[in-house]
Amino acid sequence: MVETKTVGSRVFKVVNYIILTILAISCLYPLWYELCVSLSDKLAADSGAVTLWPIGVNFASYELIMGDGTFWNSFMISVGRVVLGTIWTMVVIIMMAYPLSKTSHEYKPRTILMWVLVFCMLFNGGTIPWYITMQKYNLIDNFAALIFAGSVPVFNVLLLMNFFRNLPADIEEAALVDGAGPWRILWTIVVPCSVPVIATVVLFTSVGYWNEYFQGLVLMNTEDKYPLQTYIRQITVQIPAGVTLTTEQYQQLAKNSNKALEAAKVFIAMIPMLIVYPFLQKYFVSGITLGAVKG
Repeated sequence: MVETKTVGSRVFKVVNYIILTILAISCLYPLWYELCVSLSDKLAADSGAVTLWPIGVNFASYELIMGDGTFWNSFMISVGRVVLGTIWTMVVIIMMAYPLSKTSHEYKPRTILMWVLVFCMLFNGGTIPWYITMQKYNLIDNFAALIFAGSVPVFNVLLLMNFFRNLPADIEEAALVDGAGPWRILWTIVVPCSVPVIATVVLFTSVGYWNEYFQGLVLMNTEDKYPLQTYIRQITVQIPAGVTLTTEQYQQLAKNSNKALEAAKVFIAMIPMLIVYPFLQKYFVSGITLGAVKG
């Protein structure tokens, strides 16, 4: 097909490129601004003088966050939480979504379970019943609580369920004729054909585990069990009341700004997800069924 290069089409392309460039800059600038603020000195950060470039480059905020061994302990807790939690959540929601993708004739409890899921998605029991439930299961101050608490996001279950439902029925019928059972069909046929949506849900799940801080704040009793987001949220730059500080401590406080510290928190917290995202992005534009049924 030969593209017609009219004046109108060229103007449209130019305007389209300009709009997309503006949108890209509007998305990237907040990240760049946070980096600049985190690297600026106390006076510039507090006065709001930072715009496009760091003023008086200062790594004191990063030194304050990363100089403590507790930071690295929290970092490893978050990494373990993301890895184990994502694996656990994906196994659970895949095993939930597959039978729910069937009709009520094929899976009789489907209607009741769907109502339960929709109810859980619309209504929340509240923090106190949730905490009591976790306490009854002996998950308070337990690393497992960071994985099991809220490990079944209903929206992701519905997302996978709708994708499984749209897979060609011919695939499963052919597998049944060949003697495959439900477990083999799920893990050797349905899951490989659903790589794009599974990669998307993996990204959603891992980001959710990485950014979540409230569960660590409520369920963990000691700082050495905090995940990274909970740990960096607890960091503040202030002089404790009634405490005599040394000269070195006063110098450290003088170099740090709450605003710069908050910016450093944001930037550090998003780096791991920015590293993971490019490896999953390629699946977002893949074919829906990856050519499972050939015409």
